[in-house]
Amino acid sequence: MNDIDVIVLGSGAAALTAAVTAHEYGARVAVFEKSDKIGGTSAWSGGQIWIPNHPHMAKGRTDSREEALTYLSALSHGMIDPAMAETFVDTGADMIRFLEARTPVHFYSIPDFPDYHSEFPGAKRTGGRTLECPPFPYQELGDWSDRMEASPYYPDYTKTVGETTLGQPVPQPASPEVKAQRRAVDARGMGAALVGRLMKACLDRGIEPQTGKRAMELIMNGAAVAGVRFEDGSTAHAPNVVIATGGFEWNKDLVRAFTRGPMTHPVSVPTNSGDGLKMAMRVGAMLGNMREAWWMPVIEVPTDLNSMGRQLFTYERTMPGGLMVNRKGKRFTNEASNYNAFGAAFHEQDVSAFTYANLPCWFIFNAAFYGHYPFLVGGLTDSFEAGATPPQWVPGAPTLRALAERVGIDPEGLEKTVARFNRHAEQADDPDFQRGEANNDLWWGDPRWRGDKRATLGPLGDGPYYAIEVKSGALGTKGGPLTDTRSRVLNVDGVVIEGLYCAGNAMASPMGMTYGGAGGTLGPAMVFGYLAGKDAGERSGGMTG
Repeated sequence: MNDIDVIVLGSGAAALTAAVTAHEYGARVAVFEKSDKIGGTSAWSGGQIWIPNHPHMAKGRTDSREEALTYLSALSHGMIDPAMAETFVDTGADMIRFLEARTPVHFYSIPDFPDYHSEFPGAKRTGGRTLECPPFPYQELGDWSDRMEASPYYPDYTKTVGETTLGQPVPQPASPEVKAQRRAVDARGMGAALVGRLMKACLDRGIEPQTGKRAMELIMNGAAVAGVRFEDGSTAHAPNVVIATGGFEWNKDLVRAFTRGPMTHPVSVPTNSGDGLKMAMRVGAMLGNMREAWWMPVIEVPTDLNSMGRQLFTYERTMPGGLMVNRKGKRFTNEASNYNAFGAAFHEQDVSAFTYANLPCWFIFNAAFYGHYPFLVGGLTDSFEAGATPPQWVPGAPTLRALAERVGIDPEGLEKTVARFNRHAEQADDPDFQRGEANNDLWWGDPRWRGDKRATLGPLGDGPYYAIEVKSGALGTKGGPLTDTRSRVLNVDGVVIEGLYCAGNAMASPMGMTYGGAGGTLGPAMVFGYLAGKDAGERSGGMTG
């Protein structure tokens, strides 16, 4: 296979954006996917993108380059390359306009969704930077519709984010008529909508991904890329290769070697085992941000609830009347924080015991809590209907002491913690971890108390009590080859490796430790996929009409 200008490895949002863009800039493009399904973790996701200063700001909302850069800098701990941050902020709107002008990809802003750290300078407390795609009719993909990834976490993909508690404190479900219209054309929302639209853009250009093709090695011509060798022994030759193969979160050896602490429960597609990372390392790529991931608290569930045997723990922990504790029975963080912030809490060291102080940990609640709030929904619910009683696999006991003894928590520690928590929660106060003070906390809380700390703060009432162990998980890793502002991979001397590009979770994330808001993974992934495709396409020919 030699009639290719650009090889794209992967088929998530970064990869497909790169492929479409490279084609539009005059390149002949081939896409190769390791799995037998298209879409990667992007297709499993909520499908939102976080893009500051974009062209779809709601009426009356404003944003600016300066505000966005101030916000990212405030969150960065000095770990964000200013040039990469500026490129992201300056290019996001261009990427959106480019795709909307040339492809079926279209976005609209999700109203009111606050940035994850709305208390920081430059943040948008009342939202505006998060966008999503309308549902896409999968019948337009023809036979490919059955070859697209389907999320085990969000099984009802007819919905948009705004129709669930992921995107609205009080969800606004579609009408029965709209739901019927969507079913008639196999319209899918969220991550499926984003990937479906990008896939249609590829198919419209004659780009049909080849599946079941695991890339193993870059073919080099001196210091320049010349192609790819696959696990099956076949090769593809091209002067430009875009690595967009996802992270390395499913490779236990790489996780152990690089990440800053345990990450035992990834919630991405299991094919994300670091293939692109290893390929780039073999040709001398400089690495960056390797200790970081898009952290996520996760709980184990029976496989009849979720084929992966795990669920994102985003929604339930924000409701009033529940709290999280470590083995000593002590609270250790604001339970309503954004999910990425839990990485730092999980990896806090007990320097005396030389252990992770907050692993294992548990979410503690009572029967009334379970009967009052939706549970085990991963945030994807369009109603506020509660459960009945917790399932048998959730440990329970009549008293806090008995519960602690059953699951391995210090009983006295738990009793003292709950007593203190209750005293303050009755006054909607949390002097220990300031739960309820950030807009993000209140967004995810009980919508009946919207705007009030009681949306997330309330005492733990009478027993029986229950405990669910919370695991350290991730949406994906954030480390990989360092790139320049054109997504070109740099070697260990800081020199561009000719023809090699990287985007998405395969690259050293331009976001450093930060997670600006909902869509903070996919937004940068698509921006740097766009830049990779643009540069590779320009090297190959030039802009098409």
